Amino acid sequence: MPPAKPSAPRPSQAAARGRAVKSPGPFTKAEVEEFYRRLAASRPIPQTELEFINPYTLLVAVVLSAQATDVGVNRATPALFAVADTPQKMLDLGEERLKEFIRTIGLYRTKAVNIIKLSRILLDEHGGEVPRQREALERLPGVGRKTASVVLNVAFGEPTIAVDTHIFRLGNRTGIAPGRTPFEVEQGLEAVTPPEYKLGAHHWLILHGRYVCKARKPECPACVVVDLCRYGDKTPPVELTAELAAERAQTATAEPLHEPKRQRGQRAEE
Repeated sequence: MPPAKPSAPRPSQAAARGRAVKSPGPFTKAEVEEFYRRLAASRPIPQTELEFINPYTLLVAVVLSAQATDVGVNRATPALFAVADTPQKMLDLGEERLKEFIRTIGLYRTKAVNIIKLSRILLDEHGGEVPRQREALERLPGVGRKTASVVLNVAFGEPTIAVDTHIFRLGNRTGIAPGRTPFEVEQGLEAVTPPEYKLGAHHWLILHGRYVCKARKPECPACVVVDLCRYGDKTPPVELTAELAAERAQTATAEPLHEPKRQRGQRAEE
């Protein structure tokens, strides 16, 4: 007898491999509108969770947040920004003293070097101000496309969408903007996001990914867009999701969701 052909992966197996996008295919324009309407209604004030004082301290905070949590960065920066909230004050502080302030943050040695270098460049080339041009931002040490997008959005009100690990996962898992790389997901989101939602899109997506559409176990029964999502391996009780989603679609208001409180020292999920 010829060997049996291997069976096709079950939906749960495909989900485990990150390919859990199912029919009915790409989002329609109406579905995208409804997707963002519900996210906006659940969090009416979209804003970063990083604490900062001015565009410079925002830039420093975002550089520090690479491969770290906002919670961890926020523990370290108040004391730092109390003594160094401008490029000149940071240079006066110096690299060694800066390390003492940020040593609880991952990769703090490399980040300290980059912060001192970028502070010098801001003084020498930009009059001590954070530039508003993406190209100039991305030339700074420790600043990549994602960091530049966050600064442009939060500090200068530009409708940019910074794709981090949460938004990359959300774009692929929900099917709203699938892509093999963060840049592909960013391009997809830029193409489908309605203009009126672009300024807040980054915040709505990252917060939804951080607190609801979690990496290890998404909280599908608590999700306001569960019926729009293409994820094929939703967490139980699956039989309730359609009913709950229909109810939420009608009752979504400007009442913000409450993020779970974390105990001191507990890391937010990456």
